[in-house]
Amino acid sequence: MKHKDTQARRPGVFLGAFVSLCLITSCNKAPATPKGEVTEVRIPRGAGGVGFLPLLVMEKDHLIEEQAREAGIQNLQVKWIDLGGPAVMNDSLLSGSVDFIAAGPPAFLILWDRTLDSAKVKGVAAMSSLPMYLNTRAERLKKLDDLTEQDKIAVTSVKVSIPSIIMQMYARNKYGIDQASRFDKYTVTMTHPDGVIALLSGSGGITAHFTSPPFHQRERKDDHVRTIMTSDDVMGGSTTFTMLSTTTAFRENNPKVYSAVLKALDEAIDLIVEDKEEAADTLLASTAEGGFSKEEIIALMKDPSVKFTTTPENVMKYAEFMQSIGSIKKNPASWKDLFFPEVQDSPGS
Repeated sequence: MKHKDTQARRPGVFLGAFVSLCLITSCNKAPATPKGEVTEVRIPRGAGGVGFLPLLVMEKDHLIEEQAREAGIQNLQVKWIDLGGPAVMNDSLLSGSVDFIAAGPPAFLILWDRTLDSAKVKGVAAMSSLPMYLNTRAERLKKLDDLTEQDKIAVTSVKVSIPSIIMQMYARNKYGIDQASRFDKYTVTMTHPDGVIALLSGSGGITAHFTSPPFHQRERKDDHVRTIMTSDDVMGGSTTFTMLSTTTAFRENNPKVYSAVLKALDEAIDLIVEDKEEAADTLLASTAEGGFSKEEIIALMKDPSVKFTTTPENVMKYAEFMQSIGSIKKNPASWKDLFFPEVQDSPGS
């Protein structure tokens, strides 16, 4: 398998109540073939936006089914599911409602840490690396420190989303580790599309939205919206935005299906790189309400800061920080402790 690490590829809140062991090991499983491989695999489409584009391409072109047939599984059905927020997806994976999930590194790390002695969730591969942007329409907000009790920041999930961890990192760096949760009280859970509507309309008291492309670009088309911080500012460079994960049991019990999913992800990235016009059409079809032109989406995918890659980037920075503030108990020795072997020959971090 090839591993990408080129730009846009050149040519409660934490997990909720823990589910019982039966849900992880036996309940809600997809039907299996006589040889043990499942005949149905269930994958959420993710929170939407550019970072989840590989999943959309995999769905549209039936890439998993194609790879499964090449592996000798003729009847694999792929069920794509709409689920919102990383915390919900974490719970769904553990309950056996889905087989793979795509989310950001912070939500994954919490799941990895909580399942070390049970489901042993690990990363399959990264999918994308790109910045997130803290946008506001409030003139008085020049920096994160200017927030007051009257402000609300829309994030995809309180405490476990990338924006929440980024703001905690910022607070730790500026005010000390005991102040890491300083800005948590200003955050509210909202999907990216709903966050765009709330920010642009001023509804729900939302004064800022920590979002990703193309929702960021949609907001910045409004002259009243400004960006006051990015995730790259805090992380010091390019960082994994979305990644795919599953349980150890699924990988061990379904090696051919697991391999088909991974190969399909690799193929989807190739297709995005090779035909940006087709990829733009796919993304536009999923965000029809965004008001973007095809040319704008293509330009976005050519942005050097937007990369589609299976190589993890700066995931260890999240892990080290989250362990330091107690969000996770275990500090992995290496990024390879977090991912299954198939991607460990890549130059991850």
